[in-house]
Amino acid sequence: MTVLLTILAVVVLVGLFAAYAFNKLRRLDIAAQEALGGIDVQLTRRADLVPNLVNTVKGYAQHEKGVFEEVTRARAGVQAAAADGSVAEKAAADAQLDRAIVDVLAVAEAYPDLKASTNFLELQTQLAETEDKISFARQYYNDAVASLNNVVRTIPWLLFTGLAGVQARDFYEAPDGQDTAPAVTF
Repeated sequence: MTVLLTILAVVVLVGLFAAYAFNKLRRLDIAAQEALGGIDVQLTRRADLVPNLVNTVKGYAQHEKGVFEEVTRARAGVQAAAADGSVAEKAAADAQLDRAIVDVLAVAEAYPDLKASTNFLELQTQLAETEDKISFARQYYNDAVASLNNVVRTIPWLLFTGLAGVQARDFYEAPDGQDTAPAVTF
């Protein structure tokens, strides 16, 4: 009878630990998904701000059509990547939009009246705030992925990843050439 109770206790403990491991892995995976969603929200916010910035600059710079077309393409790329792209695709679309925004700001530099425009200055401030939020969202995502990956790759959690349907995730890495800030002076 004692042996049967001991076996039953071990089975119950293993079952409880399996449920705990499953839930822990799923919570960490959901946190990483949520963090990636935060990046998407901020990239979409920036993509929504860009047309306002472009329209403000457009009135002053009619002959800079190529710059505005590139912004439109980059914005569409960010929206597509945010909808269903991989982490690498999101980073690449983000980098393309960064370059397009730098070009718009460079065009604005040539127009002193535009640089003094309240609307332009407000949009530029909102864009800077959004860039800060994007940076925070990227860091938050990478922290969530580090927590998930540390658990997923260690024993005993490694034994439950298949059961929980959780696997290691990729970090959000900036594409090549994004390690230095673009130079724009006003």
